[in-house]
Amino acid sequence: MYKQSRGLRDAQARKAAPVNFIDFIITFLRDPRPYVAGWIAALGPVLVYAPLFLVVFIETGVVFFPFLPGDSLLFVCGVFSAEGWGLNLAATLIVFYAAAILGNTSNYWIARFFGKRIIDSGKVKALTPERMAKLDEFFAKYGGLTIVITRFMPFLRTFSPFVAGMGHMNFGKFTLFNAIGGVAWVSVFVLVGYFFGGVPFVQEHFSTIVIAIVLVSVLPAIIGAVKAFLSSRKEKKEKQAQQETQELPEPQEQQEVQEQQDKM
Repeated sequence: MYKQSRGLRDAQARKAAPVNFIDFIITFLRDPRPYVAGWIAALGPVLVYAPLFLVVFIETGVVFFPFLPGDSLLFVCGVFSAEGWGLNLAATLIVFYAAAILGNTSNYWIARFFGKRIIDSGKVKALTPERMAKLDEFFAKYGGLTIVITRFMPFLRTFSPFVAGMGHMNFGKFTLFNAIGGVAWVSVFVLVGYFFGGVPFVQEHFSTIVIAIVLVSVLPAIIGAVKAFLSSRKEKKEKQAQQETQELPEPQEQQEVQEQQDKM
């Protein structure tokens, strides 16, 4: 009886785990402040940087986790880096610089060694052909700047170093743009939180502002996806019209067909 009840509890825990993780992501996206405050209280002003480092490193460095809330976390940690909130601005910037740059570097080498197998496995559902095509387009248009531009785009910032590692860029060039993009991304969000997070209006509407930051970050990717979809539909219609035109008989052939029909 004890074994059965224990097995039931284990099964329930396994089922609840994915739900709990999804709830955590949604809550974290909406307002990461309670989590950051809890980590500061539990771990202290030094060890607290371990989970902060891991969240950003995993989001940028592991292609299986593109949905972690990097933008909102950077902003909130900027707020907590103000005097008396528990974090130190210089330490916050340095830790996140390291996490962002090392994360992308890890992602690059994962793609170099295992990229084809990961794509062929189909396990990364977010790594869709559309996103791959979009990144191919970015690399063709902007080259190394793609690594900088996509830093500010959730999902694409996780897949960009992966695609670069699959053959779009040599490691030296990648490292240069990786460092520029990582420093720019971290600096913008942390410093905006540091300088404006204490404003009464921001404090009163904190959750809304955090969600707005995430939506603004996602907006370019959404616009790009819509443009790609409309362009694809337009090309499909043009090809279809071209095929229909080719299938129509030439005027002379039409005349001969008509004459044959008249004789009959």
